[in-house]
Amino acid sequence: MSGTVVALDCMGGDYAPGEIVKGAVEAVKENRNLLVKLVGKEELIYEELSKYEYDADALEIINATEVIEMAEAPAAAIREKTDSSLVKCQYLVKHGEADAMVSAGSTGANLVGGHVIIGRLKGVHRPPLAPLIPTLEGVTLLIDCGANVDARPAHLLQFAKMGSIYMENIVGVKNPRVGLVSIGTEEEKGNALTKETFPLLKEAQDINFIGNIEARDIPAGAADVVVCDAFVGNVILKTYEGVSGALLKKVKSGLKSSLKSKIGGLLIQKSLKETLKGFQIEEYGGAPLLGLNGLLVKTHGNSKAVEIKNSILQCVSFKEMDLNEKFMKKLNLR
Repeated sequence: MSGTVVALDCMGGDYAPGEIVKGAVEAVKENRNLLVKLVGKEELIYEELSKYEYDADALEIINATEVIEMAEAPAAAIREKTDSSLVKCQYLVKHGEADAMVSAGSTGANLVGGHVIIGRLKGVHRPPLAPLIPTLEGVTLLIDCGANVDARPAHLLQFAKMGSIYMENIVGVKNPRVGLVSIGTEEEKGNALTKETFPLLKEAQDINFIGNIEARDIPAGAADVVVCDAFVGNVILKTYEGVSGALLKKVKSGLKSSLKSKIGGLLIQKSLKETLKGFQIEEYGGAPLLGLNGLLVKTHGNSKAVEIKNSILQCVSFKEMDLNEKFMKKLNLR
């Protein structure tokens, strides 16, 4: 097949396999040049597929008898559950039978398997998880959000370069602005990691470094690439999700508080829905683990069909832009 082949972990996540399979069906309906390999317990997958009409040539089922649970030790699970849906997806990518994989399963198992099974590109220090998050200006790449909690300055420098390449080629942002997350905009502010990283980013000739940024400036679109270690990035991401969910509930509650507000809500319903949709993280797919020999996209454990669909479609852009080749060329990884 000349299109994109994506291996989908159908047993990972809180809503597997129902929402996972539904997302795959929606993805192949939206993109006809796509083959999704549904990996998991085949009887359950067939049961879910029976609910939909779809192009049978666009979906292939690969049986996997085991499931890696969220609470399992990642390294042991990868080693012992070789017939799990997650591990089988990773081997499909490793052996070139899939261009990418998508999983809402265990983050730890995905990270360990990404390193051990798929493998890093030669010269990549630490592959980072890098989701797109919504801002008033469009989207920002948050890098890293969960893979490297103890990163070093050299790692953050590489994150900045990889993030710039991603934003320019996948999102189409020319000369993307790179900001380093800190507790103040001044160069001397921050902890040991940010203070040591700042001069490395400042001296880098191949990125558009704009200096330190504070977390409160991220939603306004202060930078196109937001660089931090995974501990900070994960706190930012989870806070983003929590605040957006709370605000959405407040807005809905306010629109139902009186007869006037209900009438007003009906009048603005369509516009409000479109506006709020742009600030929902699931609209932008999952977080790719950048710097591997193949693409791994990790979605939220509570992913519904829309995020699975968008994550699968995200893989198409990655392949079409041949992002790994650009990483190797621009980062001198050969």
